Amino acid sequence: MSHSQQPPSELVYFPHHPNGRTHYAQRMVLRFEQALHTKGLRVTPERRAILDALLGADRHLTIEQIFAQARRRAPALGRATMFRMLKLLRETNLITRVAHADDQYYYEVGYERPHHDHLVCIRCRKIIEIRWPELERIQSAGCRRVGFVPVWHRHELFGYCRHCAPKGGRRR
Repeated sequence: MSHSQQPPSELVYFPHHPNGRTHYAQRMVLRFEQALHTKGLRVTPERRAILDALLGADRHLTIEQIFAQARRRAPALGRATMFRMLKLLRETNLITRVAHADDQYYYEVGYERPHHDHLVCIRCRKIIEIRWPELERIQSAGCRRVGFVPVWHRHELFGYCRHCAPKGGRRR
């Protein structure tokens, strides 16, 4: 695999359901429709194309990648609609974004997915999802100790994946 290619699947922490990812997608579509209704918006082909691009992804996507995929389904999609919908999807916790070393954001579906952190390769751009229950316990204990009530957090560690890491040492 060349460094510019993405692995077959980065999004590893999907909820497990008897009917698989199709059932998950159906529930996310219902939640999406509820979010639009709450905001007084209707489901349009353009809005649905954005959601479908995210639901069909097996990796984290940039805005440009989402836009290109959604435009194949809805050629009338404009950038303003795209940005407004990504904002709405984030506000309703249907998607989350991951920062990359170049200040570009990558997006992933977030609905019903367990909390996880990201290891971001600054060379090939691979994003590895990881869960650290021990770290979560330490954070919770620390917050309780000082009377802090966390609302949310995320960890994004930047470095080199196993394929890009230098042999026998650190790379800068």
